[in-house]
Amino acid sequence: MPFLAFDCEGPLTLNDNAFEYCSTIIPKGDFFFTQISRFDDYLADIKKKPGYKAGDTLKLILPFLKLFSADNRSLREFSKKTIIFLPHIPEILPQLYKLLPTFIISTSYRPYLEALSEIANFPMENIFCTEVDLDKVKLSKAEAKVLEGLYKEIISMPEIILPKHAKEPSDLSSELLNILDRLEEIFFEIIWNMDIGVFLREVNPIGGTEKAKACEKISTELSIPFSQGFYVGDSITDVEALSLLKENNGVSLAFNANRYALRSAEFYALSKEGTIFLEIIKKYLDGGKSGLLKFKDKYFEFGLIPEEPDKLEALIEKSESFRKKVRGEIIGALG
Repeated sequence: MPFLAFDCEGPLTLNDNAFEYCSTIIPKGDFFFTQISRFDDYLADIKKKPGYKAGDTLKLILPFLKLFSADNRSLREFSKKTIIFLPHIPEILPQLYKLLPTFIISTSYRPYLEALSEIANFPMENIFCTEVDLDKVKLSKAEAKVLEGLYKEIISMPEIILPKHAKEPSDLSSELLNILDRLEEIFFEIIWNMDIGVFLREVNPIGGTEKAKACEKISTELSIPFSQGFYVGDSITDVEALSLLKENNGVSLAFNANRYALRSAEFYALSKEGTIFLEIIKKYLDGGKSGLLKFKDKYFEFGLIPEEPDKLEALIEKSESFRKKVRGEIIGALG
């Protein structure tokens, strides 16, 4: 019996919970989060900073959420109030769970996944997500003053725009590198060594390598090889999990995905609703990977990701455009 694992935001829900919470709690929080998210993309994909992984944005923003009075209760209430599912997902998730072992591996904070679990009647024990306790640390007046200054500096920085084809720091302008170097200093020298830096030192977002580790845990505990695994992701935090399944002849599906996920998966899909997953999984259970090669539906687009560079670039452009239509321009553009 195969196992199925989903990323949450994108394949199952339309939110970016951390972005939306940031935008509500922090003044100019949408710009602030976008800057930190692109800094995250730089560290994970271009600089490849040792010990850093895609999705660690979710710990970098925590000191500033605390600065603006975020707490566990407000995060929990906000998450429950604002969750938006891809159409039909609340009905389909329980059906999938009955068909085969189904899991969610999400970088999002636990309160958001608890809201999903309650609404979709999906067991929390089958969810991997980022554990965070905003009430753990009391922010001193002295450290609050330091964070206020750093916050003002960050939102005063020019917008970070990473060239699409940048592969290493030398591909970036000196002006952009100066901004990125300063952000590294802010987070990994200044804040890291503050009491509030406990968020950076101890919180471990479930992104990048942690999603691959979650797949490994599922495979080991269920005694199901990766060749019988099915992973659905859409962004930079899914690269390692998608690659793991692809390299081991499992199914790796980039759903309404950006360039990071499309370059790491074997299959792609474009859809505005969640019924596609029930159709694809039934086809997979009936005929394996070879059955997926024959899958077609007039309501969805599904297929193999092309290896030819020009065809891949055309698909990336098409998928990223579709992604923005489904999730909105700002959220759809995040890494």
